[in-house]
Amino acid sequence: MIPWCPVKRLFVGTKNRDKLREIEEILLGLPIELHALPQDAPEVDEDGTTLEENSRKKALEYAAFVKAPVIADDTGLFVDALDGAPGIKAARYAGEKATYADNRKKLQRALEGVPAPRRTARFRCVIALARPGAVLGTFEGHVEGRIADAPRGGGTFGYDPIFLVPELGKTLAELSPQEKNKLSHRAKALERAKAALLELI
Repeated sequence: MIPWCPVKRLFVGTKNRDKLREIEEILLGLPIELHALPQDAPEVDEDGTTLEENSRKKALEYAAFVKAPVIADDTGLFVDALDGAPGIKAARYAGEKATYADNRKKLQRALEGVPAPRRTARFRCVIALARPGAVLGTFEGHVEGRIADAPRGGGTFGYDPIFLVPELGKTLAELSPQEKNKLSHRAKALERAKAALLELI
């Protein structure tokens, strides 16, 4: 049972504009006012060893800063042929200042010569919901796939252009936002979070 806490106004704990837009699209229609973090919100040091630790830390620290409920996520890409790398370091795989393209190129270099059947991978996302002083719940989603030989599609961000969903024969970047938001790791985690949010309203 999730501790009761009335939620009408919810902050999204990220400064990544692409991630913010995606979360807003997935939660569209929920009777909650979604707000971006203030410009002066501090960076949270993601020093946890798991996705859950990082998402909980972000949600708690941002909730304390804005003095309101916050939903925050941490996402990782786990590639079997690389013993789970880049894992929770996916956003900084090629360095602290790496671009999306930098990260994709490093991953594809690491997989050079690895045949398609061994390029299996999964995206995992953990969402934490917190109010000041307490985490109210965590929710996980994942999607299985394979790392493509070359980028395909340009509609989304991160590793999406090289993350192939085998049953669809498309990368996440080749899907429409509506298609992606039905099957992605973040969409699945947020669907589970939605039920909790509705309990709290």
